[in-house]
Amino acid sequence: MAITIAVDCMGGDHGPSVTVPATLEFLRRDADSAVILVGQEEVLRPMVATIQGQFGSRLVLRHASEVVAMDEPVASALRNKRDSSMRVCANLVKEGVADAALSAGNTGALMAISRFVLKTLPGIDRPAIAGILPTHDGHVYVLDLGANVDCQPEHLLQFGIMGSVLVSALEHKERPRVGLLNIGEEDIKGNDVVKRAAELLKDSDINFIGNVEGNDIFRGTADIVVCDGFVGNVVLKAAEGLATMIAGGLKEEFYRSPWSKLAALISMPVIKAFKQRFDHRAYNGAGLLGLNGIVFKSHGSADAYAFRCALNRAAEAARNQLTDKIVSRMAVMTASPDSATL
Repeated sequence: MAITIAVDCMGGDHGPSVTVPATLEFLRRDADSAVILVGQEEVLRPMVATIQGQFGSRLVLRHASEVVAMDEPVASALRNKRDSSMRVCANLVKEGVADAALSAGNTGALMAISRFVLKTLPGIDRPAIAGILPTHDGHVYVLDLGANVDCQPEHLLQFGIMGSVLVSALEHKERPRVGLLNIGEEDIKGNDVVKRAAELLKDSDINFIGNVEGNDIFRGTADIVVCDGFVGNVVLKAAEGLATMIAGGLKEEFYRSPWSKLAALISMPVIKAFKQRFDHRAYNGAGLLGLNGIVFKSHGSADAYAFRCALNRAAEAARNQLTDKIVSRMAVMTASPDSATL
């Protein structure tokens, strides 16, 4: 299925120096996709002038005069920058010109702009950010990762439904396992919100496996882990910090003495395989679920490889008509006599 992705080239820590090369490589590898490079034309055009002809109509430039800074207040980005590259991308999705949008820019601004332009889907109260973390034998989707700090049980149910649809679409798993993050597996554990959410998830038609604890995330116990945005963001940052600490600690130990350097040289094949297996860049690309359109968020510090991985995820979501599938699932849920709480 041919799809078009609107790329916010100006967002992120590195801007066009990463987003443009990553997008061009994505086009080379995915012959069924087209992209719209959105940003300041005077910056972008020289970067593609000599190679644009290779891609023909699959590569289009769209001028956007403004840029949302990584530290810019959300209100300022939403109200004062109506021609920002981020806003133009969202508009392209709304107009049906693009099937999905991708940005590495300010997360809060991207969520606010996308929600303002695209609105939320029927049956969804709050959009959620769904990201990926590596596990022992694969990966797990976690949501919400920071969009909703305070949640009600009904919101966690909606997150579980959207996460289930996401994994079904991207991973082609008919009934992915959904777990609710808690401080224990027992039903009596957790606060009132989590306990009530567990009841709602049990009564839904998704494959809910019950409560999961923090250590279950990386064991691969579930395909989707549901939590509020406060907890999810802490989990994400803690995982990133732990990975950085382990990598730094190993490097220090291997360079501690001539003997340890020799051990590092001997162990190099294992070290490279380990790094490749748990390379965080391969898991880049978080979906903003619940919007009336497909929007993905790349990590702000992503390099070209990581940004291309996010492009792949956005393209896969568009090809599998993620938004339509969430609408269909929510329609079934709201039509059920047991779903009055929705």
